[in-house]
Amino acid sequence: MNADDPGARPLALVTGATGYIGGRLVPELLTAGYRVRCLARSPGKLRDHPWAGEVEVVRGDVMDSASVAEAMRGVDVAYYLVHAIGTGGDFEEADRRAARVFGERARAAGVRRIVYLGGLTPWGVPERDLSPHLRSRAEVGRILLDSGVPTTVLRAAVILGSGSASFEMLRYLTERLPVMVTPRWVRTRIQPIAVRDVLRILVGSARMPDGVSRAFDIGGPDILTYREMMVRYAAVAGLPPRVIVPVPVLTPRLSSVWVGLVTPVPASIARPLTESLRHEVVCREHDITRYVPDPPGHPVGFDEAVRLALQRVRDAQVTTRWSSASVPGAPSDPLPTDPDWAGGSLYTDHRERTVAAPPEALWRVIEGIGGDNGWYSFPLAWALRGWLDRLAGGVGLRRGRRDAQRLRVGDSLDFWRVEEIEPGRLLRLRAEMRLPGLAWLEMCAGTDAEGRTRYRQRALFHPHGLLGHAYWWAVSPFHAVVFGGMARNIAQAAARSAQPEGDDHGRRLARQR
Repeated sequence: MNADDPGARPLALVTGATGYIGGRLVPELLTAGYRVRCLARSPGKLRDHPWAGEVEVVRGDVMDSASVAEAMRGVDVAYYLVHAIGTGGDFEEADRRAARVFGERARAAGVRRIVYLGGLTPWGVPERDLSPHLRSRAEVGRILLDSGVPTTVLRAAVILGSGSASFEMLRYLTERLPVMVTPRWVRTRIQPIAVRDVLRILVGSARMPDGVSRAFDIGGPDILTYREMMVRYAAVAGLPPRVIVPVPVLTPRLSSVWVGLVTPVPASIARPLTESLRHEVVCREHDITRYVPDPPGHPVGFDEAVRLALQRVRDAQVTTRWSSASVPGAPSDPLPTDPDWAGGSLYTDHRERTVAAPPEALWRVIEGIGGDNGWYSFPLAWALRGWLDRLAGGVGLRRGRRDAQRLRVGDSLDFWRVEEIEPGRLLRLRAEMRLPGLAWLEMCAGTDAEGRTRYRQRALFHPHGLLGHAYWWAVSPFHAVVFGGMARNIAQAAARSAQPEGDDHGRRLARQR
């Protein structure tokens, strides 16, 4: 469809589409009826998004006037969702230059509106006393408002959703430290907002009247200290109560080092985030509802936002397939392109083997696992784990299986439960043994690029608190024996079963190795 056609659907330009908010905004705009163009320095980073084939991509940089001008052609609304935090160097100067280029090119192209997501600044604090992160966000907002293009500046504090840097910092601190000696900023009051509401307001802001050009504070219904957020996160996540002891000696610099030691959030991102927590960030107004009204059930409260952010891992829907990228079902879900440190801890043991048998023979072995057939490796270890589970009040290995040859979703299988089965291809089991976390075992039959049968196996573990992390590292030395042996013996059993005159005795031995 021609961008200059007055009857065409409005065209939205999204910068930062490879980032946390931008990658989630694009499908929301498509659903709302917009055509979408993305400006990206590395377009290849967008290819794993499920919407990649539905958008136009322009290669360029927000500090390159020519590429921004090309991206602005025919645009109705332009979203500015980039910042230089974590890139090193003078990020304030980089943000300043990029915002000026963006505003100038938007005005020259006749863009109807700019929408910018910035940071919520504390009331009554001189700008010179703000953290460099918040000071830069505020300056970018002013530059865009002064561009001559009607601009909506949305100011948010902590955004609650899997993949948000501020949420991931909260997640890791709370899950990994049952006892914390913390900086004074844990007493700072904050008004967090769910990512669902941020995206809803971003989309709705595109339709503001042309005469509206101003900043809006956006936040959820709860005002909490950082300490209260950690306590409530622990409650929603089912963790034991956290012991939090604030001390006055941790400066923002030391705080960022502390965060870096405890969490995988990079120090280049952790430091500006912790510096921003020195001041209270609470909304002074809620005028945004004049133009983007709150629908029923919104804004989403803190506890519900955390529950939604945790749900994908709890439901075993976080990157648990080899066949395709996980397609998010909600804005709070992780995306394949989120940073490696996003989404919480999910430990993985991955094994692959080429099998000298057709995929059908391999699948028969996979579907027949457990019960009298055993688990194809180190039977004493499996028996011992079953006994320990019984002693802890669990189900143990005594349940066996409903049918010796066929499985269906919901079947019990020793101390596992069949969570998903795709006949001939995938079996996913969810552990029902007593564990300090959630565990799955996946087995997959398929072929490689050369047509050879491949067996793929993954054990996944989502730890529950510090005890969960300790459990994984305590048992990981045995994985080569247990899981490595399982992959090897399943492949051998499939090869034996495919022989014209199979050796029954050999197959029984293979199951027990």
